[in-house]
Amino acid sequence: MPAHPYSRDLHTVEQLHAMEQAARSALGISGQELMRRAASAALNSLRRHWPSVRHICIHCGPGNNGGDGFLLGVLAREAGLRVELVALTSSSRGEAAVAREAWQANGGRVLLWDAEGELPEVELHVDALYGIGLNRAPDTAASRLIEQINLSGQPVLALDVPSGLDTDSGHCPGAAVRADVTVTFIAGKRGLHTGRAVDQVGMIELATLGVPDSVYMDAPPDAQLVLAEALPPRARYANKGDYGHVLVIGGEHGMAGAARLAGESALRTGAGLVSVATRAEHVFALNTARPELMVRGVDGPQTLAPMLERASVLALGPGLGQGAWGHALWLTALDANKPLVLDADGLNLLVREPRRFIAPTILTPHPGEAARLLGVSTTVVEQDRFSAARELAKRHAAVVVLKGAGSLVADPSGRLDVCPWGNPGMASGGMGDLLTGIVAALLAQGCSAWQAACLGVSLHARAGDRAALSGERGLLASDLLDPLRALGNGVAGSERAHD
Repeated sequence: MPAHPYSRDLHTVEQLHAMEQAARSALGISGQELMRRAASAALNSLRRHWPSVRHICIHCGPGNNGGDGFLLGVLAREAGLRVELVALTSSSRGEAAVAREAWQANGGRVLLWDAEGELPEVELHVDALYGIGLNRAPDTAASRLIEQINLSGQPVLALDVPSGLDTDSGHCPGAAVRADVTVTFIAGKRGLHTGRAVDQVGMIELATLGVPDSVYMDAPPDAQLVLAEALPPRARYANKGDYGHVLVIGGEHGMAGAARLAGESALRTGAGLVSVATRAEHVFALNTARPELMVRGVDGPQTLAPMLERASVLALGPGLGQGAWGHALWLTALDANKPLVLDADGLNLLVREPRRFIAPTILTPHPGEAARLLGVSTTVVEQDRFSAARELAKRHAAVVVLKGAGSLVADPSGRLDVCPWGNPGMASGGMGDLLTGIVAALLAQGCSAWQAACLGVSLHARAGDRAALSGERGLLASDLLDPLRALGNGVAGSERAHD
């Protein structure tokens, strides 16, 4: 499907309700007609993805999402499909009641869901149980139905959002439908792209239902999807001094690998020079493994100072530790007030000694680190990743990358982008160190903190997807280095795209 001009835009539930009203007014149509358009878009998606399917079951809730399902049933029967329709309740509300009457007037039969019953034997299930307004766990009967749909072994098409998923946050407070395809209506929903949602939505398609551009222009998005970009070509007369000097500070006893991964990814992303300040015991091994890195043993602030003077960007934290050595280097590096990427133990030390940053700074916490920085539990962070990322950015006057499924990039003003790439194979040691080096290299090459974070997250995740083409399980951080170089140079590949 061709991309809609506003397909990057992601909205909150409150915004979506206002956009739906604006769309009806701009188009001069009733809610029933808008519902019929949604049903038509759903049928088109169903036939496109499963052209051979002839027998479907549509599961309808009491609200407008259920109304979409009833009208889909009408259209599907007209198209020659055999349709079973299961309803959660004996009656429907508002526009959905009209849609239910249309289904029954067309000869359709409604099967009331029995929590002790079984699903009809069909080739495909359609989820039209709950729409964008659900922000609680489904009740017992609905949860049982959702579990049966997930266990059916048949493909699932979700209308607008998979039922049980919080549209604003991506959190699932209870049972939630696992869809193979989600056809979402009018505009993108921010919660479909991060956290638990990435396991529930399958492929996302946007059906705008003919809504005019004026509706989108009057509704600035709450967030956007990150763009797939590369760095511009280099001038032929370039020299290494034009592309910055990254200093990686880390590698406590036994953690040389973290410093090496950060340094090597900075090189592969195009930093002109990369130095590593680490424990003296690691110097020989790092120089032997990657001679392009300029590695020096440092025993404290005095030996770190000359390296800080030469560096243009700092990557602070990979393998740093939280002992006396790491803490002394951390304080010395922060006092230099240079552009900075702070990760791993650099963030854990920030928990102990909070500060706001003056120089361009990017923090890259995973949810556990974010929770410690905010003084809450990891569960609280994952329940609303958007709020957590924005609060961290505001609190520390820094750009924040909240890592995880659907990584978020936030700045102190509240701007937020969502990364649509990445895969579970990247849940392995060293991936965060790699990201630290990538973002630091982009800062060194002249990107702003916001640009470096967004482009860095994009390159990192897309390199992970390209490296995972041979399989996700067993993926190593170092497997990303070759595709990272290709992507940074704009070399086309076959990594997973997003709509």
